[in-house]
Amino acid sequence: MPRLLKKLEIEEIFKRFKAANPTPKGELSYTNPFTLLVAVVLSAQATDKGVNKATPALFKAADTPEKMVKLGEDKIRDYIKTIGLNKAKAKNVFLLSQILIDQFGSQVPQTREELITLPGVGRKTANVVMNIAFGQATIAVDTHIFRVSNRTGLSYGHTPDAVEMDLEARVPDEYKLHAHHWLILHGRYVCVARKPKCPECSIRDICLFSEKTKPKEYPEKTYEPVSKPAAAPESGRKPAARRAGTRAAGAKSKA
Repeated sequence: MPRLLKKLEIEEIFKRFKAANPTPKGELSYTNPFTLLVAVVLSAQATDKGVNKATPALFKAADTPEKMVKLGEDKIRDYIKTIGLNKAKAKNVFLLSQILIDQFGSQVPQTREELITLPGVGRKTANVVMNIAFGQATIAVDTHIFRVSNRTGLSYGHTPDAVEMDLEARVPDEYKLHAHHWLILHGRYVCVARKPKCPECSIRDICLFSEKTKPKEYPEKTYEPVSKPAAAPESGRKPAARRAGTRAAGAKSKA
């Protein structure tokens, strides 16, 4: 197994992510914690883009647990019919809405232990809701984060839970709140599954992936965590000794 990234290298990765995108946002559309919860449940084995096409009409009709229950399972399914597994997801949305009313005063709970008791909500969904809705520094490991972590050397976990534990332990505290957003976006748009865009990657010199894609003449870089002192700027004038030698040569040629 190749080595894992070192502490300084991990800090540099997230420093660059932050510099490029200081406040990253999730790409699911929502209006409140409840609609966020529903959107994340609907996004299982589906794309955010596909979910965002279906949810505006749904959330216009039902943006609270009470309205969702009143809408009913069949009508919920009509709104989300373009999303995969819509029958099971409509049932889960209906049931979780009823449970929120009956057990949580119509409020989305803020702990993982409570969230995962809801139909259709697993650890990843709970982490997303806790992070985005309530500002908790959780890391939700989806396929993008799993891939990026294993490619770069952030983690070599064989399961999402193992990768999550590694990231929780290894990502510096100052970057944890936004870490999963940065990693998801990086995996979605740069470190893609089939042909990663390594030449465009801001962390290519740190990443430990051994099969980087690169165009011809693409120069590899070596990451140096300790910056070198800047070289003194050139004045554009020749050194004194060299100027003297030039003048002497000119005089000799005239003679």
